[in-house]
Amino acid sequence: MYRMKVTAIIADDLIYEVKEHTHCSTVTEAITVALKDWIDLYYIKELNKKIAQTPINITSGKQIREINRSK
Repeated sequence: MYRMKVTAIIADDLIYEVKEHTHCSTVTEAITVALKDWIDLYYIKELNKKIAQTPINITSGKQIREINRSK
């Protein structure tokens, strides 16, 4: 894993809020957790867009089993 040292000017109140909500003791850990969560949400939103374009209509449990077995 590569790491990058970054100098960023971020408002103190935002940093304190991120630390509070992530329950992290260091700024580095809090920002890392917040960024990972943001990326996860981004991918979920993108997946939801794809699903909305081609939704799967399931009318029985048999369909679910067939879909799961085909993967």
